[in-house]
Amino acid sequence: MSLPTSFTTAEDPAVQVPAAPPIPSASSVRFPVGAGILLGLGLGGFFDGIVLHQLLQWHHMLSSAGFSADDVHGLKVNTLADGLFHASTYVFVVWGLCWLWRAARRPHFLWSPPLLLATVLMGFGIFNVVEGLVDHHLLGIHHVNETVPAGEWIYWDLGFLLWGAAMLAGGWVWMRRCLRRGPAS
Repeated sequence: MSLPTSFTTAEDPAVQVPAAPPIPSASSVRFPVGAGILLGLGLGGFFDGIVLHQLLQWHHMLSSAGFSADDVHGLKVNTLADGLFHASTYVFVVWGLCWLWRAARRPHFLWSPPLLLATVLMGFGIFNVVEGLVDHHLLGIHHVNETVPAGEWIYWDLGFLLWGAAMLAGGWVWMRRCLRRGPAS
């Protein structure tokens, strides 16, 4: 059923009065939380790969999985693994940007920079928690700072998890506050 674009008045049927525009549904004004989380996942991966892998050179993707970066073969394997890791984080960022772009083009999209930042913070925290649990603890393929004695790796790994959990929790609280305040938040 389509809505009328105009209607006639009872007093004078020849007078055309424009109909009120349809009220947008709740789903059409909802902020795309998933887009922010995807951007945060990708940015968290970029931070890890650029800062920890490349700039500080604390570890590589497979540096504790039998592929030492101290020999040419190990460095080649780690460089490839790091590149595949960066490619996957790139996909998260592109996916998040496409989702955000599509949502921003809706006529009644409620834009909220604080909500975007809160969801990006959540995504960054999710990245750290998942990557920390899976790669550092479950699989043990690398650790946050492999330049310190091996007995200290656990402290860096736990710190990485706590940092991620704090970002996730902080982003969640911030997002909930933004959503309670509404579109002007």
